[in-house]
Amino acid sequence: MGIPDASPGGDSRRKDFIREIVAADVKAGKNGGRVHTRWPPEPNAYIHIGHAKAININFGIARDFAGQCNLRFDDTNPTREEQEFVDAIKEDIRWLGFDWHDREYYASDYFDQLYEWAELLIRKSKAYVCDLSAEQVSATRGTLNEPGINSPYRDRPADENLDLFRRMKAGEFPEGSRTLRAKIDMSHPNMNMRDPVMYRILFANHHRTGDSWCIYPTYDWAHGQCDSIEGITHSLCSIEFENHRPLYDWFLEELGVHHPQQIEFARLNMTYTVMSKRLIKQLVDDGIVSGYDDPRLPTIRGLRRRGCTPGAIREFCEIIGVARQDSTVDVQLFEHVLRQDLNVHAPRRMAVLDPVRLVIDNYPEGAVEYLDAVNNPEDESAGTRKVPFSRVLYIDRDDFRQEPVPKYWRLFPGNEVRLRYAYFVTCTGCRRDADGNITEVHCTYDPETRGGDAPDGRRVKSTLHWVSAAEAIQAEVRLYDHLFLTGNPMETENGREWKENINPDSLKITKNAQVEPSLAQVEAPWHCQFERTGYFCTDRDSRPGRPVFNRTVTLRDTWARIQKRRGK
Repeated sequence: MGIPDASPGGDSRRKDFIREIVAADVKAGKNGGRVHTRWPPEPNAYIHIGHAKAININFGIARDFAGQCNLRFDDTNPTREEQEFVDAIKEDIRWLGFDWHDREYYASDYFDQLYEWAELLIRKSKAYVCDLSAEQVSATRGTLNEPGINSPYRDRPADENLDLFRRMKAGEFPEGSRTLRAKIDMSHPNMNMRDPVMYRILFANHHRTGDSWCIYPTYDWAHGQCDSIEGITHSLCSIEFENHRPLYDWFLEELGVHHPQQIEFARLNMTYTVMSKRLIKQLVDDGIVSGYDDPRLPTIRGLRRRGCTPGAIREFCEIIGVARQDSTVDVQLFEHVLRQDLNVHAPRRMAVLDPVRLVIDNYPEGAVEYLDAVNNPEDESAGTRKVPFSRVLYIDRDDFRQEPVPKYWRLFPGNEVRLRYAYFVTCTGCRRDADGNITEVHCTYDPETRGGDAPDGRRVKSTLHWVSAAEAIQAEVRLYDHLFLTGNPMETENGREWKENINPDSLKITKNAQVEPSLAQVEAPWHCQFERTGYFCTDRDSRPGRPVFNRTVTLRDTWARIQKRRGK
């Protein structure tokens, strides 16, 4: 389910309000008909599926209009940013299927230019050095209903501000003792316009510039100017930056430089998970998950380890589209898209997660035959493989009941079923241990039904998967489920914390699964469908002869069933 390339004219598979704006700009010859976007992550965390949506929009629109998309790291806060995150973000973007070619930039590339422009605003009396502490600045900003209070340093002469700013840059003042603020309007209805901070003093080592700087630009100051320097035509960002746009416009207009058009779109919210970097970090720090690549997290690394494919993630981003208003997407839609992608590409294998021995009493002892098994019924070119069959097999414990409930068509005494790719077998009974636990199921087989067909035309109502006990490979299987019990994890009652919504059964591990021998040497990541069970992916913890599998998604497609009932 890959995404077909769109034509250079902007005819993508779907229309949305951003593409309509861009198409109109191209038609009108704005920016000389150029389309140049960028994606500007802050390298302070691992990216998640919400970022994938923004990546898909920025790179996708550049692709659709034969334009370019830059990757620019917003590295303006050295206290939180690390090279580790830079490297991880680049790796994840490439894994998603996007490439910025030679257009890799950093806000720190422009620190000299940003500083010069700050001095320009000071000389124009549009910026001033403020001695108020961060707490005092916050206390004097006012509220939505009350204007702020002018800083007592707001009317310093330009020459004095210029001298103080240069001394800030020279490291003459303590950290946090002074800031450079834009001089706009402390009574402006938009709080972002109330003399925002442009620079603060931070004695911190920067991962790229080292100790060259001790003053660092805020994101609000750097954002629009970096776009301008790079010649960005359409600055696409999520909706929380809408109220910041007037500030970005003010800076660009005061400087008289190229003015990109900012367009905001809704963020991705998804049920049964959290998208906040802060909350994800808390989950990791508190040991609720094993790390940022835990398959229960929405991080790209977690989704990748779980077995999600880049094509499915891109397709999901296309399906949910681009809107102006925030909404929450049902995780079942994402799982549906993932199943569709894996159904086409994932080979089939047989694995028994909760094994019990099945003994075929009338099958020759010591005999082994190799049966043809289809690798993928959706792809004839995938061919077949050989699977061993013998007198003693493993089946899933749930596939036998001594006393069946209504509409139970699997093994029970007297019932006949089909063994996948093999024979019809009829259950004759079982054996139990001293505690009453079933240790063996016994049956007989019909040698005339090899391949699953009965010459007399009789039919059975159930087909079971199995593995030959002598050739089976023991495997560890990790069954992942939603991390949270409720669709909206942040909804709490009676003083409960959001972490109390954690699903205690979000991970179940079985270390005694039995899988067919073809899975002994598979390397990570390798996707497959365990027949009748779900889609799985080998984990990085796999070792030769001792594979480890993560469940990517079950076979139960709730989303498709809901849409079918709705007639869609």
